[in-house]
Amino acid sequence: MVDAGEAIGKARAAVTERAELPGMSLMEHLDELRRRIVHSAIYLGLGFGIAWFFHDRIVGFLQAPLNHIGKSLVFTHPMDALNLYLQASLLSGVILASPFILFQVWLFIAPGLYQREKRFVIPFMTATIGLFLSGAAFGYYYVLPGAIKILVVDMGHNFTPMITIEDYTSFFLSIILGLGISFEMPVLIFFLAMFGIVSPRFLWKNFQYAILAVFIVAAVICPSPDPWTMCIYAIPMLSLYTIGIGVAWWVHPSRRRAKEAQA
Repeated sequence: MVDAGEAIGKARAAVTERAELPGMSLMEHLDELRRRIVHSAIYLGLGFGIAWFFHDRIVGFLQAPLNHIGKSLVFTHPMDALNLYLQASLLSGVILASPFILFQVWLFIAPGLYQREKRFVIPFMTATIGLFLSGAAFGYYYVLPGAIKILVVDMGHNFTPMITIEDYTSFFLSIILGLGISFEMPVLIFFLAMFGIVSPRFLWKNFQYAILAVFIVAAVICPSPDPWTMCIYAIPMLSLYTIGIGVAWWVHPSRRRAKEAQA
């Protein structure tokens, strides 16, 4: 069973330990935060501008799974088409700008890290972007086509579908962003373990709760009640949790202290 009091205590101890590091004053932190937000907004604007130049191709890519079954989007409001182009360009702009935005995030949190922890900047950025894109690709190439086939072709064959831009966009983003964020699990575990909030033993001990949570998420995103199909969606997330246990063992302070004691 997860001990909430123990987890909160570890988080508080980690924050206290970080507070003892030589750093900036509150006003300096706020000024640094403002600078990083401004820089991130500039990178996002540049990414949006580049993506808008290719907005027709991007929208074609978004609705390709629907086109493959011979269907096309319809709109019920004059602004729907423009909104789709804007949302598609914004999402693509975020993806294009994500390496630069993540670097700004790292520059902001770096003063609160030990020197030995700052070497994780390249693995952090690579893993964050790679895992998100892997989750999004898994959703686009496997989950989304399967969901459309089951919901529109198989279950809706007796009806005439009229899929609007607004409904399809919401459905598309819920799958792509949901899986992209879910695939960030090892990165989240990385930070929790590095700050000593969770340990490999804690993660392994509560593996059964992780299985339950993963299958609940899989049941939500899975378009079919078939348990075998649900397992296809759950297995990658369970694999990422297992990888996260290995990551936690690698970066946890207890292992580092044991290594330093042997030296």
